Amino acid sequence: MANPRQLQLISANYHKNDSNDAKILAKLARVDVSVLSPLQHRGEKEQTTLLSIRARAQLVKTRVALMHSLRGMIKSYGVRLPHATSDQFLQRCKGSVPEELLPHLEGIFTIIQFLTQLIDNYDELIEKIAAEQHPAVQGFKTVPGVGALTALTFVTTIADPGRFVKSRAVGAFVDLRPRQQLSGGQNPQLGITKAGDVYLRKLLVQSAHCLLGTHGQDTALK
Repeated sequence: MANPRQLQLISANYHKNDSNDAKILAKLARVDVSVLSPLQHRGEKEQTTLLSIRARAQLVKTRVALMHSLRGMIKSYGVRLPHATSDQFLQRCKGSVPEELLPHLEGIFTIIQFLTQLIDNYDELIEKIAAEQHPAVQGFKTVPGVGALTALTFVTTIADPGRFVKSRAVGAFVDLRPRQQLSGGQNPQLGITKAGDVYLRKLLVQSAHCLLGTHGQDTALK
């Protein structure tokens, strides 16, 4: 399976059609298969686990959108809801809404409460999957700032660690590496490529913030 990001000879072709695409692929494979930057598919078990993780992420995204919308609607009435984490939102913020507005917003509060329950169910499922199917997760959880969700997402996304010659290659696989544009003696400092798994990279950055933040544990890395 070829990596389409590395085949702009096809994607940027001004005469792109199925016949030309097949010819170019055949010629590249004949010259050197590594030119295609072949991808390795995950196993069925890892893919099914990631399905639960992605479903949870979508529920979290929906809940955050509802919370932001609710804050914006209440703000137009001169009321600023207090800061609260997602699991404490109903407990801390519902009491700050004027009573005359509650009947109009009850539907949103009900959906947020229902989403929170579903997310908690997924958290229990993820903990169960990690404990029963992926023993390596327990080792990753000993790292400060890393929980079951991040560890399980990392393990299932990497799938087979034996395919990496060096541990540093895993960072490049997630594309936590800078882009390069070395030309004519110029080597500008560029941002990361952002071409890898977006959700895993997001979780890793959040774990780094947790570790290096003011409330993080005192570690050698910090």
